Amino acid sequence: MMKSEKEKMLDGELYFSMGPELAAERVTARRLQKKFNIDYFDDPDEQRKILRELLPNCADDICITPSCDYGYNIYCEEKVYLNFNCIFLDVCKITIGARTLFAPNVQLYTAGHPLDAAERAEELEFGEPITIGKDCWLGGSAIVLPGITIGDRVVVGAGSVVTKDVPSDCVVAGNPARIVKTLEDPNAS
Repeated sequence: MMKSEKEKMLDGELYFSMGPELAAERVTARRLQKKFNIDYFDDPDEQRKILRELLPNCADDICITPSCDYGYNIYCEEKVYLNFNCIFLDVCKITIGARTLFAPNVQLYTAGHPLDAAERAEELEFGEPITIGKDCWLGGSAIVLPGITIGDRVVVGAGSVVTKDVPSDCVVAGNPARIVKTLEDPNAS
């Protein structure tokens, strides 16, 4: 049986993002985000209901001002905080550990485009998942590229571009982000 474009997207394969199924799902996500933003201060119960529909795979106590492609590919544990203007291009799974904090304008990109111009001209794209551990802090305007895994208790400096996996217990900064400090592992004896 032939895979749908959504199945290809979720499997990290080249897919056509402008097809009717994915286009409709993006419209649904945008409508929910718009409604969420309208009801943000007026009706907390409605806000929570909308958030549940938009982000069905996240803990109930997530605090977010959302901007995402689909929403259903974002998985957050408890007490995650997303500040203003965070952008999550969630064509593949984004996993965020408990108590992780995002400053304004943090961008997580699971989406990518082929290097081959002919494939790009066909409007094909691909995705790779992003995983961020527990107790992390991503500074303002940090960018995380497709396929990256960030360990637990990592601090990503403001304006950094994370192009490679980051081990637990360190501070990274720069473009491309590099380890600038190792933190003490609280689990070490």
